[in-house]
Amino acid sequence: MANFLQVTLIVSGILLIISILLQHRGSGLGGAFGGESTSYRSRRGIESLLYRLTILSAAVFLVAAIARLFV
Repeated sequence: MANFLQVTLIVSGILLIISILLQHRGSGLGGAFGGESTSYRSRRGIESLLYRLTILSAAVFLVAAIARLFV
């Protein structure tokens, strides 16, 4: 079980890093402080896929890391 969790952590971590690096660079928190005046837009195509992959791999990584504490 510990080996499975270790492999899950490694794979989800790599996917998380890749999906974050492939995303379009935004303004970050610049819009919160008045530095950005563009309107919100919906994600389409590959941008939506990368966004969902980032959330999924982060969730899997978090669950595996917490489970690893108890094994």
